[in-house]
Amino acid sequence: MSKQSGGLGRYVAQRLLLAVPMVLILLTLVFLLMRVAPGDPVSAAAGGKLGPEQLAEKRRIAGLDKPLFEQYLDYLGDVVTLDFGTTFVDHRKVSDIIIENGGATLSLTLGALFVAVLIGLPIGLFSGRYRDSAFDVTARIFGITTYAAPVFFTGLLAQLAFSGTWLPTSDQADPLTSLNIESVTHIYVLDCLIAGDWNAVEDGLKHLILPSITLGLLIVGVFIRMIRINVIQSLHGDYIEAARARGVRERRVVTQHAFRNALVPVITVLGLQVALLLGGAVLTEKTFNWPGVGSTLITYINQRDYIAVQGIVTVFALVVVLISMLIDFVNALIDPRVRY
Repeated sequence: MSKQSGGLGRYVAQRLLLAVPMVLILLTLVFLLMRVAPGDPVSAAAGGKLGPEQLAEKRRIAGLDKPLFEQYLDYLGDVVTLDFGTTFVDHRKVSDIIIENGGATLSLTLGALFVAVLIGLPIGLFSGRYRDSAFDVTARIFGITTYAAPVFFTGLLAQLAFSGTWLPTSDQADPLTSLNIESVTHIYVLDCLIAGDWNAVEDGLKHLILPSITLGLLIVGVFIRMIRINVIQSLHGDYIEAARARGVRERRVVTQHAFRNALVPVITVLGLQVALLLGGAVLTEKTFNWPGVGSTLITYINQRDYIAVQGIVTVFALVVVLISMLIDFVNALIDPRVRY
């Protein structure tokens, strides 16, 4: 027991140490990409409304008059203290934007994961169980199509298909329904539950369906492929043959033996898809007028607000690293072989 605990502790320590250079590289890339963008960010954000002296003062306040290396050190120091800056356009703290709009993005991401798991797991299981069948071929074509289809195009098709039906095609909630809902957690459905307004809960869930399906379909193909491959490999394992030799029913062999072992690599893939989901959420939120961080990011990009874009992208990068580490820890806990 002590050996296992030591192995897990050592693995966690190694991953934490490896995360430091990973975060540093990501932050450096974000910093440099923002600096190589064409044009002066202060002039672009001001829209030509300020004089030279006012522009110079804005640059001084933003720290853009300092040498590049000094700006870089200030940027790293601000990130360590969770200070992601203040926007040029509307003078909002980026941390406040994350808090106020992050709940909508979190709801959409969790909804998309639910859709991906709900569709991808059973299809991948049956596709691997009945390899090379008509179902398997259809499932693979479906997975490739959903993965390759642009998320904004899928969203527009969904809006056209369900426009005028009981499914809302825009916004997070009906404006009249949401008037009496106080924003406590900034997660709309959860706030509706706290308020005890079940009509608002139903309305919020209806508004969540189409965006979640649109974004969830983006990674369904990855789940289908991974589960299919791992089920096929598991079904050829010695322990499966031993279970069959003992007279275990085929359904139990597939669900309780092959499927369980096939799920271990899927947990890793689940963590890797977070970056894809965050990227897809930007376009999905804009398509469905969803008030999340992604649509806010596009707004600030159009306004050439350099500080806002840098801060939001930095938060996205840190979230991807954090979730990647958490997935590694869960894998190490489930599968001891990962630790060594």
